[in-house]
Parts: sequence; C-alpha cells; structure tokens
Amino acid sequence: MSSHAVVSGSAVEGEGTPTGESPLTLTRRARRMYRMLTERYPDADCELDFQDAYQLLVATVLSAQTTDVRVNGVTPILFDAYPDAAALAAAERDHVEAIVQPTGFFRAKTDSLLKLGAALVEQFDGQVPRRLKDLVTLPGVGRKTANVVLGNSFGVPGITVDTHFGRLVRRFGWTVEEDPVKVEHAIGALFPRKDWTQLSHVLIFHGRRTCHSRNPACGACPVAALCPSYGIGETDPEKAALLLRTGPRA
Repeated sequence: MSSHAVVSGSAVEGEGTPTGESPLTLTRRARRMYRMLTERYPDADCELDFQDAYQLLVATVLSAQTTDVRVNGVTPILFDAYPDAAALAAAERDHVEAIVQPTGFFRAKTDSLLKLGAALVEQFDGQVPRRLKDLVTLPGVGRKTANVVLGNSFGVPGITVDTHFGRLVRRFGWTVEEDPVKVEHAIGALFPRKDWTQLSHVLIFHGRRTCHSRNPACGACPVAALCPSYGIGETDPEKAALLLRTGPRA
C-alpha cells in the first residue's frame, strides 16, 4: 500500500481483506470513496443512447470490445431500420452487417443480434424480460449486459462489471477477484443494493476520465488519499490534469 493512502484500521484485524483492513474499515473506506467520486461525477449515467429496453439491450450487445461512441454512431441507423425485436429477427444479415461493421467483430455481433431478435419474439412475445434469469438466456447476453438493462431500463439495481469497473475496484483494494461474477458479489456486499446501478456508472466514468488503464491521472484524482494504488500513474498535479478526459474515447 502506498504511504500516500490514508487508510485506517489494524492490519491484524484485516485478514481476508485485500488491504489488511478490517471488513468494517474496508466498507467505510469504499463508501467514502464512492461519495467523493459522486461529487466529481454528479451526472454519471449510461453513455449508450437509447429510448427503451430493446434499444438498450441491442446497444449493449454491440458495445462488446468497442466504445460507446462507436455504438452510438450506428444505432440510430440500426433502430430506424429495425425498430423492434420482430423487425430485427426478420432482418437481412448483409444489411445488419453493413450497419454494425464500425463496431468491430460485426459478423459475430450480427449473428447475436439476429438470434436475439428471434429469441425475444419466440420466448417473450417480442418484449425484453425484466428478470436477470430470463435475460441471461438470450443470445449474446451475459450478466453484465443484463445488469445494464435491468438498472437503466427497469430500475432494478445491478452492478455492471466491465473492464473499467473491474480495474478500479482492484486498484482501490476493494477486492482481489478477477472473475466478473465474483467481483459483482464482492462489491455488492460493500454497498446498499439501492446504490449498485449508480455505483457502476460513477466508477465507469472515473475509469474513462481519470483512472485510465495506462498512466492513470493519480495527481488529479479526488480519491487519491484513500487509494492504495496511488503512484502507479502520474502524480504531479499539473501533468496529471493534462491526462484527464472529458468523455469516453471515440
């Protein structure tokens, strides 16, 4: 742990926690960091453009291994051509591929979308289901995608463990887990269920704007004093400020 990090609690109490804190101290630190990050990003929200659950589901499937900016660039065309699950299920593969090509892996994504449309029509009368256990049965839909849809379309709290979220909770010393499902459960135990969806948004915002995968802006980070990974990136405040981003990358 960096000497910069101000983390209280006895190391002997903290067996089983990533940083040697007691479970109570870890929970308090994690919640304090979340409050501070919420002040930095009061408008944190889903950065995919959508109008309903169907659009968010499709957009989230498309967002795999690409950026929200690229997805938002193609979805208006896609939704104009295929406004609902029935239309998507009946789509011509070549046409869908041409639309989603800028998002990468377009053949595999097209296959998922066509199967997704068909499954929604055949199993759920063309409607996006409101339960996680139903959502994860759909082609191309895992827990991450399901939690995005549940939290942002249906108001059902969920933790979205994407690459940013996973990176940050490990850097913060909230967990050492690598498996997304284990991360989800570990972090869920630290926060009230009502906070899960917004916690996901806030951490993803921070990961995209400040705590980058390479050379994080440690010197411009609002939670630097509570972060055991302080110093893995630029610590000079002026230089760190130059690394900050105002939005997701294209």
